[in-house]
Amino acid sequence: MSRIGRAPIAVPPKVEVKWTDGNYVTVKGPKGELSQQVDPELSLKLEDGQLTVSRPSDAREHRAKHGLYRTLVNNMVVGVTTGYTKSLEIHGVGYRANKVGNNLVILVGYSHPIEVQAPAGVTLSVDGVDAATKATRISVSGIDKQLVGAVAADIRRVRKPEPYKGKGIRYAGEKIRRKAGKAGKVGGKKK
Repeated sequence: MSRIGRAPIAVPPKVEVKWTDGNYVTVKGPKGELSQQVDPELSLKLEDGQLTVSRPSDAREHRAKHGLYRTLVNNMVVGVTTGYTKSLEIHGVGYRANKVGNNLVILVGYSHPIEVQAPAGVTLSVDGVDAATKATRISVSGIDKQLVGAVAADIRRVRKPEPYKGKGIRYAGEKIRRKAGKAGKVGGKKK
């Protein structure tokens, strides 16, 4: 049996989980409300603040869906209680970001600034620890884990970190494998 699938989901007292006969799950909490369609073949049961997802058989298809949908429902419960945040760092001389209204304006070496619009349910913020790191850290936060990750990936895609100097936008704590630059001319004369 799937270790992930059989693990119960702890539902805090302030979170309300409902589902229909077709397994359309709705989770309400202090931060908002999320909905997700769960495969109708799987069954859900809520007892004593523990939500369990069970599968009808050990068929390969059911085993695969068991862990997937249990994780998706767990992400919804965590999202409406604590939320999710992805942090990005901008590296490069003159590279920075500014917040204009709900949008993010990124200056990363192009001839024009790049404007990123925040979709509904996602908040973007720009911060720095001191004057040296001002406007080089971006935080993407929201209750939907998939949406937060997708927006963070879109921002990173504006200027991916390059392997020679490490300039670009990267996730906080991401390690960039560096390459050696040109070594120069090696050898003798050409024939």
